[in-house]
Amino acid sequence: MTERYLEDYAVGQTFGSARIRVSEERIKAFAAEFDPQPFHVDATWASHSFFGGLAASGWHTAAMTMRLLVDGDLKPKNGIIGTGFDEFRWLRPVRPGDELHIESEILEVRDSKSRLDQGLIKVRTTTFNQNGEPVQILISNLLVPRKTA
Repeated sequence: MTERYLEDYAVGQTFGSARIRVSEERIKAFAAEFDPQPFHVDATWASHSFFGGLAASGWHTAAMTMRLLVDGDLKPKNGIIGTGFDEFRWLRPVRPGDELHIESEILEVRDSKSRLDQGLIKVRTTTFNQNGEPVQILISNLLVPRKTA
């Protein structure tokens, strides 16, 4: 797939991704290293928790979303280089067996105020499970080079 420059993006465009299946083993492994709370690492304990069962760490969901972004259709030239988030929300738990995919919508395209060779795109990326339910929404600002300065 072709990498895109700032001029290749327009408000309202949408970009998708492939799917990634979430396994219990990966949920537990990620959590054991980065977010070792019992509802992420112990299925029995998790069944009595707020989540009512084993749930992936939100940070694991964010990491899987990043993988889907990198491999997906958005493809800014020079990679996905973020300058920050305007919004970052987890809407429902990600469970073992879930199959995630993303949709990214361009909300804004603007020139950089300080660098003529680049600009920014504001992107809403929604991560969905296999039932089409949103599990995470983030609005990010990405640096994208211009074709011409």
